[in-house]
Amino acid sequence: MSEHENESRPWPALWALIIGFFMILVDTTIVSVANPVIKAALDPDTNNLDNVVWVTSAYLLAYAVPLLVTGRLGDRFGPKNIYLIGLAVFTLSSLWCGLSTSLGGLIAARAVQGLGAAFMTPQTMAVITRTFPPTNRGAAMGLWGATAGVATLVGPLAGGLLVDGLGWEWIFFVNIPVGIIGFVAAWILVPRLETHPHRFDVLGIVLSGVAMFLVVFGLQEGEKYDWSLPIWGTIAAGVVVLAAFVLQQAKTRSEPLVPLGLFRDRNFSGANIAIAAVGFTVTAQALPLMFFLQSARGLTPTSSALLMIPMAVISGVLAPVAGRILDRVDPRVILVPGLLCVAGGLFWYVAIIDMDTSVWVFLLPSALLGVGNAGMWGPLSTTATRKLPPRMAGAGAGIYNTTRTIGSVIGSAAVAAFMQSRIEANMPGAGEAPTGQTGGSMPGPVAEAFSAAMAQTMILPACAIVVALAAALFLRRARAEEVRP
Repeated sequence: MSEHENESRPWPALWALIIGFFMILVDTTIVSVANPVIKAALDPDTNNLDNVVWVTSAYLLAYAVPLLVTGRLGDRFGPKNIYLIGLAVFTLSSLWCGLSTSLGGLIAARAVQGLGAAFMTPQTMAVITRTFPPTNRGAAMGLWGATAGVATLVGPLAGGLLVDGLGWEWIFFVNIPVGIIGFVAAWILVPRLETHPHRFDVLGIVLSGVAMFLVVFGLQEGEKYDWSLPIWGTIAAGVVVLAAFVLQQAKTRSEPLVPLGLFRDRNFSGANIAIAAVGFTVTAQALPLMFFLQSARGLTPTSSALLMIPMAVISGVLAPVAGRILDRVDPRVILVPGLLCVAGGLFWYVAIIDMDTSVWVFLLPSALLGVGNAGMWGPLSTTATRKLPPRMAGAGAGIYNTTRTIGSVIGSAAVAAFMQSRIEANMPGAGEAPTGQTGGSMPGPVAEAFSAAMAQTMILPACAIVVALAAALFLRRARAEEVRP
């Protein structure tokens, strides 16, 4: 069956893939609302936030590193086959996560879960690129973008309900029935597309993985080790290895892991910069907000997650509309206002995170973020992939998703380090601060200082989204003759 024949029925295949894609993106953020509870259950004897943040960072790191090659695996062996393998790994490792009885065991299970997610994610964008005609990809990417936006917002809400109702283990157990349904749907509805031979750059895989681990480990553990010389050496070594990776990719005679020629397209380059900043922001914003609401204000996981409802609802309603409009307008018409709304919502949080603000006020920046998310995910993904030829669909999707996930994993590490430093600055000697507590058990002066630290931490993701806004200003609308079928 040719790819053009599949264009007559691409929507059922996309909907089948969306089930698994939604699940893995929810899992990126669902842990954020459960972090205080997981820390209390599995790491009650220490007061350092870095330990529990590894539950998120291990997932994101194992997710990000293989993405460059899993996109190529989809091109080589078929996106359907690779997707199904990844979904099986993800679902089984979710069971392992829920059964974990130690923090170390949970972190290990989350790493395997991230590996399964890495196999799945590039295949969704590759199927869109290869089965939808270029002139109609905006609507498909609008659904993809809506899924990405809503999933990262629904995660905290689902996490709160499950943690309060059944226990933290159920944020992982819930993936099992969803994974089974998604597997059956993809098996039946996703077509087998033409494969393309590829050679795999093993050296590039090793260099990229080592570079990312060294940078993330250094950022996340820096505060714990007082930003000592070995920590800075670790980060510097990661940067050096990353530079070696880029040089190796430019000079390799075999097929490179990252075809640098794709970055000659201004839209592809700009969209990758922007999505890295978006990934950073989305991951980094949840941690200080949830710790503030639960540890300082005493909200339950469910109550704190309910404050995110405006984001989920508004983004879910508006994102498909933005996708349909995108096929007819310059992407910046939707993207720039969307990013401005996200930046505005985050700086709004900075202004109101304190003990005196009424809880209902937190619904307002949440609504503004929902508007912004609707104009952010779909336009970026459509702009990045619109000109990719079928042979490079997997590679391009892999690079784009790798960039997003790199932003997320660095955001997770950076916000943990920055949050710990703000706690130390606002609460001298606060290595013993009760940061893992919930239920409003902090004394008044401690809660005030802790709230100030969380507000200052929120400035970090707010500044990151400004980087995405700057990159979006350099995008341009693709001319009809530039769009490759």
